[in-house]
Amino acid sequence: MMSGDEMREECGVFGVFAEDEDVAGLTYFGLHALQHRGQDSAGIGVSDGQVITHYKNMGLVSEVFDQDLLAGLRGHIAIGHTRYSTYGSTTLSNAQPLRFDHPQIGPFLLAHNGNLTNAAALRDRLRSQGVMFASSSDTEIVGHLLTRVPGKTLESLLATALAEVEGAYCLLLMTKDALVAARDPLGIRPLCLGALADLKTGQGRGQVLASETCALDVVGAEFLREIEPAEIVSISAAGLGGATIPSQAASRAMCSFEFIYFARPDSVLLGQSLYETRRAMGRQLAAESPVRADIVITLPDSGTPAAAGFAEASGIPFVEGLIRSRYVTRSFIQPTQGLRESAIRLKFSPLRHLLAGKRVVLVDDSIVRGTTTRHIVDELRRAGAIEVHLRIASPPIRFPCFMGIDMTRPGELIAAGRSEAGVGQIVGADSLRYLTLSGLRRAVGRPDGNGFCFACFTGEYPITVPDDIDDVRFASE
Repeated sequence: MMSGDEMREECGVFGVFAEDEDVAGLTYFGLHALQHRGQDSAGIGVSDGQVITHYKNMGLVSEVFDQDLLAGLRGHIAIGHTRYSTYGSTTLSNAQPLRFDHPQIGPFLLAHNGNLTNAAALRDRLRSQGVMFASSSDTEIVGHLLTRVPGKTLESLLATALAEVEGAYCLLLMTKDALVAARDPLGIRPLCLGALADLKTGQGRGQVLASETCALDVVGAEFLREIEPAEIVSISAAGLGGATIPSQAASRAMCSFEFIYFARPDSVLLGQSLYETRRAMGRQLAAESPVRADIVITLPDSGTPAAAGFAEASGIPFVEGLIRSRYVTRSFIQPTQGLRESAIRLKFSPLRHLLAGKRVVLVDDSIVRGTTTRHIVDELRRAGAIEVHLRIASPPIRFPCFMGIDMTRPGELIAAGRSEAGVGQIVGADSLRYLTLSGLRRAVGRPDGNGFCFACFTGEYPITVPDDIDDVRFASE
């Protein structure tokens, strides 16, 4: 994805239940693997069966935690969260996990990935009942709903409270003696279950819940299955239990951008390797929009699998035309326009000897706002490219998302109300072509489109979205 155009989503969650393990350390590494899902804040909570302890702060996982902090988080149950703010601002009060107290089950921690589309209505109702909010995130709304439902287990509380919630959510919760997960009825955001096992004996050491399978791989857990839409799973000393959230019948609507961009390419979703699926998108794009060119390049790293697929199908060699600096962080300061342009050059360095005199195909996964795409095209021309053809491995994004992705204003989307040629002219490309929606469906193995949400391309949302939802997202600040 073009630098400066990055879509971000809320968030990454990780949980582990394991006796005789350093669960805080496992969670730290699990969150590292999920760092791409949120970089604003990070938090870890643990329980030893008697006391719940947690710590959170602003920044990357490696900035928030050190060995001393992790050494103080002792127990056999842990949950962790890494956040990007799509509902509520980037403040410590919105960092997760959040702590709540229930009159019957006692204290519990809550971490959330997703966005509630009826958050404003729920917040107003809770306030009218005397609830005082300490944050502006929709996660706190879920926590307060749970505290107001009678019951002796988190599973029963969730089964009741979540019937009132609309939107996208993957929830991880922890009491003193249990780890619990819940996924929304459409399965918009991913959540999976894994098992820790001793490599020598094969005996189980514990169980893990995570937003993506790449986090299971990092901690040495075996993937068991995905948490199903509308499913509640509990893990305790008694073993694995489950239930289903009472809801109206709904079809699965996995966010298609998990396949295109968000999830790591080494993760598996719906039984599919995301790396191979993205290569298939590139092959399909080459078949739909061929071009005469000398080399195929990508803007590292998210577009690389699609670029490889495009090169494979087109017969045009793939080369590393741009080198990405690994040391430019999210906090790099760009106070003036001139320095912003210098920052682009710092982050992406063209290989001039490969580009000079060449007709270049630049393959990327998507264009959202297009704010720096023109600068990248200019840099390629400055490096000597005689033609620059953009090939985008997703359809044009013309509609906002309200289910956990940071693109909620149509005016921010470069493709909204514009043709391919119009976008290409703005970014200065010799040609621009997007993958068609039917091509995307074929690439993800669902030619009929069933099981996915394509709302950002089509405007057809799988759930009802309030007309004023964009106005109320930060109204509680």
